[in-house]
Amino acid sequence: MTIDLRSDTVTQPTPAMREAMFSAQLGDDVLGDDPTVNALEAKAAAMFGMEASLFCTSGTMTNQLAIRTHTRPGDDVICDYLSHVYQYEGGGISVNALASASLAHGERGKLTPDLIREHIYNPSDPHKPLSRLVVLENTVNKGGGCYYTVPEIAAIRRVCDEYGLILHLDGARLFNALVETGEPTQAYGNLFDSISICLSKGLGCPVGSLLLGKADMIRQARRFRKLMGGGWRQAGFLAAAGIYALDHHIDRLKIDHSRARKIGALLERLPEIEEILPIDTNIIIFRLSANLLATDYVAQLESKGIRSVVFGKHLVRFVTHLDLTDEMVESIDQRL
Repeated sequence: MTIDLRSDTVTQPTPAMREAMFSAQLGDDVLGDDPTVNALEAKAAAMFGMEASLFCTSGTMTNQLAIRTHTRPGDDVICDYLSHVYQYEGGGISVNALASASLAHGERGKLTPDLIREHIYNPSDPHKPLSRLVVLENTVNKGGGCYYTVPEIAAIRRVCDEYGLILHLDGARLFNALVETGEPTQAYGNLFDSISICLSKGLGCPVGSLLLGKADMIRQARRFRKLMGGGWRQAGFLAAAGIYALDHHIDRLKIDHSRARKIGALLERLPEIEEILPIDTNIIIFRLSANLLATDYVAQLESKGIRSVVFGKHLVRFVTHLDLTDEMVESIDQRL
């Protein structure tokens, strides 16, 4: 039995999710008449108290659509150096939006009001781009699944309002944060101009993400989605999985977090591991001793039936998810 801890994107749809998918009503989403896609978009927007949403193939697409819609060529995007929009989206900020990025170095990838102020350019200086957009990530992947709280975001929102900046959330694992804090989704809708949420990570869908925002913004994003070749036809099969996940797979994320902490406790006993980042949600990042490369260690784990990913020269990442069981966690103890 292989235990796959590479990512929470490796999950398979549950039998109940598959049943929902196969029984979905379908139409042509490009023409706007797939009833299941429309229902998913309306459901997600209502959850966060936002006007509209757009169903897309991936979180990279929803983030890039947000950046493209909110900025003009030559504008500047403020984000953390560890952020997904900078590290893992193929240079999309510059390619898709023709914008630059000012990179802050926050604690575990989290921005603060002071950090944002430090990276706002003087709009009267013609040598500099215009600061236009701030992007937060919640939870922070490369930060080991750490998360913002609503009060922290509210303080950042005040800075954005002070300087006329737009605020976008890469909420790929937002629900992992919400089940830990107990904060309402509506609070996020009140604080952000746009939000991206991923359905294919902890929520267990086969594919798909949603971009939420004001109706005019989403209309423009839909045009850019078409420009990127992102229009799809009978997408209701996939939208039905999203509806099922939003109805049934949010609260269970606490189980993933509990299993992550159990695995972290197992790793603490291993002499070759120097440090484990705090385990806040479902991501476990650990640092190996200086004489051990992550590539070699990941290969060793693979030989023992544990799949993981290299996250740096001496860093390895595990991610728990709904396909992991208690029996697998016990087996990990025996294999390490």
